Formats: sequence, structure tokens, C-alpha cells
Amino acid sequence: MQRRDFLKLSVGTAVAAAFASPVIAQGAVKEIRIGYQKNGVLVIARQQAALEKHFVPSGIEVKWIEFSSGPPMMEAMNVGSVDYGAVGDSPPVFAQAAGAAIVYAAGQPITNGQGILVPKDSPIRAIAELKGKRIGFTKGSSAHNIVVQTLEKAGLTYADITPVYLAPPDAGPAFANGSIEAWAIWDPYFAIGETRQNGRILINAREVTKTNSFYIANRDFAKNHGAILQQIVDVTTATARWAEQHRDEVAKSLAAVTGIPLEIQTIAANRSSFVVGPVTDDIVTTQQGVADRFYKLGLIPRPIAIRDIVWRNPAA
Repeated sequence: MQRRDFLKLSVGTAVAAAFASPVIAQGAVKEIRIGYQKNGVLVIARQQAALEKHFVPSGIEVKWIEFSSGPPMMEAMNVGSVDYGAVGDSPPVFAQAAGAAIVYAAGQPITNGQGILVPKDSPIRAIAELKGKRIGFTKGSSAHNIVVQTLEKAGLTYADITPVYLAPPDAGPAFANGSIEAWAIWDPYFAIGETRQNGRILINAREVTKTNSFYIANRDFAKNHGAILQQIVDVTTATARWAEQHRDEVAKSLAAVTGIPLEIQTIAANRSSFVVGPVTDDIVTTQQGVADRFYKLGLIPRPIAIRDIVWRNPAA
């Protein structure tokens, strides 16, 4: 994959440049830029102003930038527009293969809340029946990995389906109007598809494979401001611990920040795992499997070693 191909996974350099600023050099940090999507711990942290409260004594401001999926966030992080953000397993694989300036800062096992939907009245009842069908998902996203591994489970190949690359806001209507016959997606869109767009769960990701999401940092930010990055990870981890014990409040937080109805976010919150921790050897092994699979399929241009970009706090 050439760099121009990687850019196709994002909203493009023009959009990334719209909020770009130079990578922070060694010295005082004035602002931390956080990338988030419509789910997860960072949404809760934003609603609670957890990072803002933590960094007030240091005079550091926090800027929040919303993304519809992980690939455009990775491109923004690569060009220095985002310092830290949360994504699924596939975006950092595509980004690393394209030489992006990123590191893995923390990990989060995913136990539920993503999979493949089909319409309730669809004749598709088994994953083998996806053969020849149009499956919508975001290219380079965690849903991409779920599609690949689901096909393998059924003895199918990537060539056996017609992939339709759509961002979540576009995939939802396409699913509802029948333009695609299946939709691989994550919460809260997964819950929206079930409850508002006549969807039926064909398979949950947990039935196919272990998956993880990640907290990714810009490589130069991690190198130059490791102590601050560790504090961001610590606040993320503390927010995650709170979320595990307060799911009703989590749903309200998610709804308040994202504008997605409370009933949808309640479904997502109740089936989510919020635990955040280090990128362990087990997580690295699982993520390496994703990278190796994508390389074998020709989806990334070269083999990569996940361990090469796992950040370790030198002060730890």
C-alpha cells in the first residue's frame, strides 16, 4: 500500500489539515488534542471533563476532535493533528504498515458490542450464506477484521464477498434501504442497526475471535512528553474503572456527548467492557495475528511487527 492508498482510508489530507498544527516539540505543552468516536471511555472522560480537571494545575488545555471511525483519526494523528485517541484493532495496523507516526499506549479487550447484522427478514441464517453477498463496513476499521475472520470461520475467502466500503453514517442508511445485504459494525451503530434499522445479529464478534481496542498516541508526542502521556493513560484507566461500576451513568454520559438516544447508548453501555490496561504480550500476540492476516490477504503492503510500536514509559 502506497501512502496515497492509506490516505484513501481517511477523510483526506484536506480535512486533516483543517485542524492540523505542528507536532509539539520538547518543552511545555499548552494543549492536548484528543481524538474520540461516539463510544467508549474517552466519551465518558469528555463528559466528566476528567482530563481538563487533571491538567488545570499544569495550565494545559484539552481539545476534543470527533471522528466517525478509526482510519481518519490515524491519519490525523500521523500528521500531528491529534496526540491521543481510541480506535479498534485494524486502524493502527493499516497505519503502521503505511509508516504512520503512532504508538500503542494502552489496550482494552472487547468482549461484546460488535458483529455482523443482516435484515430481520433476510434468508441469511449462517455465515457461510454470506458468500456472494454485499457486506458493508469501514475499510481499515475493526469491522474489517471481523469480516475477514468471520469468512475464515465459514471456510470462505475475502474474494467470496463483495465488500462495500462505507463509513458508519453512510452504512446505516445503506443497510436500511437494502443496498447492502449485511453490515459489520460496532456500538453504538450496532445497537442502532438492531433497534432502529430492522437488523438481526448474524454473529457477534466474540463468537469469532478475540478482539481489542487501543489507545494510540502520536509517536513524537510520546517521545517528547512521556510523563504527560502516562498521566493521560492514568486518567483514561481511572475513568474506565468508574465506568465498569456505573453503567447507567455511562449511558447518560454517552448520550449527552454524542446525541445518540439514551435507549441506544444504554444497550451499548450494558454490554461493553471498559477495562483499560497495558498492552500485554497476549494483546500483542492477538494484534500480530490481525496484521499477519491482513498482509497475507494483500490488504497491507508489508509485514509489520506490532511490538515495534508499543510504547513503554521510560520512567516506569
